[in-house]
Amino acid sequence: MTDIVFVHGMFQNPKSWENWIRMFSDKGYNCHAPAWPLHEGDPRSLRDNPPPGLGELRLKDVIASIEATVRGLDRPVMIGHSVGGLITQILLSRGALSAGVAIDSVAPNAMVDFDWGFLKNSAIIANPLKGDEPIYMDAKTFHGAFANRLSEEEAARAFEATATHDSRNILRDCMGEDGRIDLDAPHAPLLLIGGEEDEIIPAHLTEKNHRAYKDEGSVAEFVSFPGRSHFICNEPGWEEVAHTALQFIERNGVRAGSGAPSIEPMSPS
Repeated sequence: MTDIVFVHGMFQNPKSWENWIRMFSDKGYNCHAPAWPLHEGDPRSLRDNPPPGLGELRLKDVIASIEATVRGLDRPVMIGHSVGGLITQILLSRGALSAGVAIDSVAPNAMVDFDWGFLKNSAIIANPLKGDEPIYMDAKTFHGAFANRLSEEEAARAFEATATHDSRNILRDCMGEDGRIDLDAPHAPLLLIGGEEDEIIPAHLTEKNHRAYKDEGSVAEFVSFPGRSHFICNEPGWEEVAHTALQFIERNGVRAGSGAPSIEPMSPS
């Protein structure tokens, strides 16, 4: 059975993938949704009792934890959101995956955008004056930045069900050496998905990320969804996004029950 690994981003945990896991499981895929270190459990409990050391968590620790899951499988597919999208791109570049889907992904190689929402939210999260103090998510911020396409009531319910606090060091590290990959190298098929109302990762930054992949022998595609926020994986219409990911995966040779395709990354010509 083909394995799919779902990787959450900041301020979320595996709870955020429940709808997707249900859909992909029904299609015959073997689904895995590993939690980042210090992100395991009920989101409300994690908010009420932030795990000791949360503010010291680094991107390399998260990558190592997710990669350990991946290496125990046979080149699975990975679907990642936000920082999980960057981790998808990193592990794809290491040849560990048969295909990847990166949704509203933090871009590699310190790519930035001059969109006001991106600049504001990045500055708040990565604020160097806060040191290793965790960044605490609240319902108002979640609605304004994360789930801005939902009503206040819908966003409040989504916050209660899925939101966690997080480490500022994760985003800081995304902008450093741990967030770098070789965008000229061959890679397995990659789909980048953007939401056009995303206040955290603008769709045109995701498109810029897509254009940065240069190997003509590798598949890299970009799809943008109108009216979607950073909460694209769970807001109304998430099924369309999930089906787009599924169609891309199957179009590129990975089907439920087939296992990883017996291909290796192409050598540069």
